[in-house]
Amino acid sequence: MPRVLIVEDDEATRTLVATYLTREGFEVLTAGDGPSALTALTSSPPDVVVLDWMLPEMDGIAVCKAARERWTGPILMLTARNEDVDEVVALEVGVDDFLAKPVRARVLLARLRALLRRNALPSESDDRIVLGDLVVDKTRREVTVRDVLVSLTTADFDLVWELARRAGEPVEREDLFRALRGIEYDGLDRAIDMRVSQLRKKLRDALPTWDDPIRTVRGVGYQLVRP
Repeated sequence: MPRVLIVEDDEATRTLVATYLTREGFEVLTAGDGPSALTALTSSPPDVVVLDWMLPEMDGIAVCKAARERWTGPILMLTARNEDVDEVVALEVGVDDFLAKPVRARVLLARLRALLRRNALPSESDDRIVLGDLVVDKTRREVTVRDVLVSLTTADFDLVWELARRAGEPVEREDLFRALRGIEYDGLDRAIDMRVSQLRKKLRDALPTWDDPIRTVRGVGYQLVRP
């Protein structure tokens, strides 16, 4: 039974989502504010978090940033905001997926199940890709550059794995979207582009001599360049 933490200050929404997910087989924890959510992450670590952006005192961005200091699981953010810059900020602090309000219960359930599938450890022990100084280990869900661990979120790892297993080849944006989001690409969503931008920066920071770790292939998608 997967455990989900719902962080939402609106009691009606919190109760509605909790009731639905309980019926769908989740163990549900709830919090009405940021501090309570952070306490729950330590006392009863969940498998996935549903986090509202607009919270009193401590908003969802601040909660996510603090959570990433102690917990690495998937975070789905509920938001009424739709500007690209908002998603960039959220991706930078470790959000894995977004869902617009008002909450559509079936869509929320599908997104949570997709996040949990991606976060599950594989049974294989030899899923390891070595590309020069870059090592991508699917069993450990770790990426290292020159034996130094690169700090990545769940979605970051899924992205680098998809690119690394086809290193040197362009990977279509549609394929990446399907692998990371579990749904078909609608041609409009910019989440993959922003995720690639953040991953590119993290890899470049880990190995400064790697000037162009992820190349944009116009009209196609992205290509991981061997370091």
